[in-house]
Amino acid sequence: MEVILLEDVKSLGKKGDVVKVSDGYARNYILPKKMGLEATQKNLNDLKLQKAAEERRQKEIYEEAKQLAEKIQEGMITLTIKSGEGGRTFGSVSTKEIASAIKEQMGYEIDKKKLTLAEPLKNVGTFTVPIKLHPKVTAQLKVQVKGI
Repeated sequence: MEVILLEDVKSLGKKGDVVKVSDGYARNYILPKKMGLEATQKNLNDLKLQKAAEERRQKEIYEEAKQLAEKIQEGMITLTIKSGEGGRTFGSVSTKEIASAIKEQMGYEIDKKKLTLAEPLKNVGTFTVPIKLHPKVTAQLKVQVKGI
């Protein structure tokens, strides 16, 4: 019997896969626990439509991320921090402060976890901070740190 999996099943397959299993396994385990549906023509067509809709939604998310990346790369944010002689700062600029500055100065809500800083910014100057907006889209934001 062929079954369309509704969720990941260990040693069988992932959600959305069409797998061939024995009739008893399907009737006694997969179907009663709602882990899968019988692979009838109607169910296969529904699966195809769901996959197409999901693919279209993922493409829209990707396009939105690309547009946001372009807008972010055009802009620049400025942060001020107390500093001593030689441009050495008292403290550092973290991803949390950069994320709040993006919201205030550019108007975009970006999660601080998407900012990928190797280490906090501890000097005065202009830095490039990568922002991972989507698995395929990374924007480069210019951050200017000024001393007081």
